[in-house]
Amino acid sequence: MTQPMETPTPQPIETHPFEPWLPKNARLLMLGTFPPAPKRWCMAWYYPNFQNDMWRIFGHVFFGDKLHFVDQEHKTFHLKVLKTFLAETGVAIFDTGLRIRRTKNNASDKDLEIVEQADIDGLLRQLPQCKGVLAAGQLATQVFMQHFSIKQMPKMGCFAEFSFEGRTLRLYRVPSSSRAYPMAVEKKAAFYQKMFDDVLHYRSPHRHRLTT
Repeated sequence: MTQPMETPTPQPIETHPFEPWLPKNARLLMLGTFPPAPKRWCMAWYYPNFQNDMWRIFGHVFFGDKLHFVDQEHKTFHLKVLKTFLAETGVAIFDTGLRIRRTKNNASDKDLEIVEQADIDGLLRQLPQCKGVLAAGQLATQVFMQHFSIKQMPKMGCFAEFSFEGRTLRLYRVPSSSRAYPMAVEKKAAFYQKMFDDVLHYRSPHRHRLTT
């Protein structure tokens, strides 16, 4: 006798675990999709997976050292130093998903279902000096483009302009900081540097000039 198929148990809905990071002087807003599951965190903040290279990219661009923000001994990042630098530089961070479901219990974009989007308009209203947005990852980019009716995805290393309440801003496309994206940190950093130069106009005394 054929046994009835069991209905898969739906994954729980998760609410974003972090508060938006919104320095008042922010000229750049970084929007990912959603943090990985806590079991993958090395710290309770943005890009918490020690294998993700976002903070190595920042270190390489601004200090010529991809380990500048890395605490190698404890396999984490120097969070206090990082927050101070981002506040000084003018970088805001949140995600496009406020509430999500992991359809396959992982952090891959293709396996995330966004149940409730973040209030992107509300974020931008709190950032009057914001000039550019980085939507980190394919799903985050798609969500952002749909929200602002941006028809054509910018080429890698380029941007698309969009309007928001009388302001003209730029949506930048740069390589993913995930190691699943097959590109060396140094080469990814060259794309990020161009965006930082355009938006932040920040010059660290230790600034390392990159070449593509």
